[in-house]
Amino acid sequence: MGQMSTDRPRLHREPAVSLPPLVEPVPELTTDEIRRYSRHMIIPDVGVVGQKRLRNAKVLCVGAGGLGSPALMYLAAAGVGTLGVIDFDTVDESNLQRQVIHGQSDIGRPKAQSAAESIREINPGVEVVIHDTALDRENIFDIFGGYDLIVDGTDNFATRYLVNDAAVLLGKPYVWGSIYRFDGQASVFWAGEPANGPCYRCLYPEPPPPGMVPSCAEGGVLGVLCASVGSIQVTEAIKLITGIGEPLVGRLIVYDALEMSYRTIKVRKDPDCVLCGPNATQTELLADYEDFCGAVSVEAQEAAADATITAADLAEWRQAGKDFLLVDVREPAEFEIVRIPDSVLIPKGDITSGEALSQLPQDRQVVLHCKSGVRSAEALATLKAAGFRDAVHLQGGVLAWVNQVDPSLPTY
Repeated sequence: MGQMSTDRPRLHREPAVSLPPLVEPVPELTTDEIRRYSRHMIIPDVGVVGQKRLRNAKVLCVGAGGLGSPALMYLAAAGVGTLGVIDFDTVDESNLQRQVIHGQSDIGRPKAQSAAESIREINPGVEVVIHDTALDRENIFDIFGGYDLIVDGTDNFATRYLVNDAAVLLGKPYVWGSIYRFDGQASVFWAGEPANGPCYRCLYPEPPPPGMVPSCAEGGVLGVLCASVGSIQVTEAIKLITGIGEPLVGRLIVYDALEMSYRTIKVRKDPDCVLCGPNATQTELLADYEDFCGAVSVEAQEAAADATITAADLAEWRQAGKDFLLVDVREPAEFEIVRIPDSVLIPKGDITSGEALSQLPQDRQVVLHCKSGVRSAEALATLKAAGFRDAVHLQGGVLAWVNQVDPSLPTY
């Protein structure tokens, strides 16, 4: 193993602002634990007491996917005494490119159970609590209440706001991360005492408009990016638990893997924050976070209300020789992976901007589709507003076509 030089450049930096340790230490470590964690304990900043705090810590990871995988594995290796895993999804083959806590034999299994087995293999001394359920406003307080710290590995805005709001209302810190293609972000949100820092709503008071930010399933993500951001999250969790270093409270790390650059952006507590500001107006969880985040815009819902066909309908239309133009509104890279026969590619952005409207025929019916039906509904709203009255879109997109009509085609 190579040795890193201990020589350090003499750079001026302001004194670190530490927070008190989040967790009290256990009375003693066993001989086996001392052997296992010796490389931690010989670090003066961590020491025996720091390792005892880790042993006594209870950390919940929301999601056992791209970020949750490395986070859970390194939290387990670090000796966190109790790890909670909440995930209601099952392992899919497309997950394995980045969700390294799962393996080939886990395909089809609940992610929470698969992750728990990997954790026990990494460190049998860790107590694993499985929450094989969807996180919602009915159970989140009960689940969060049993943990000292939350690590947020969610991949959708509705759950992020739910996690944030519950953590703020409970006064708990949580470590947040986000990934997309080659870009990652991470921060620590802790609005309660003693940090008095910002919350997620201070950074993002409102969710982005529906369809504005593609998901990883739509836009992709570099697999190893998950490890980079997940490792930052675990580092922050360890710092909070042991009370060492300067946590990312009030700071946002922005990572660009292509440039291999890190930027730090200050995030200030918003005095007008509806949740953690001095005049907060939100004192409980929202009734419906999906509605708050608007997975599909009102215009798209209205446009699709009476202009939606199924994969079986499309197959019948093709077999009957009906005259229509099938337009794929996904991105070129997706089109290369799998496509419905005879479809033409016109990305959604070119339609919603108006740039591609002149390419569409006025004398033929237009049928739009995307991967799952969300983007095509948004594009349909634009066409309806532009006068394409008989335009329709495919419910469930290319995934529905593969599942219901042509299973020989790949999915992604």
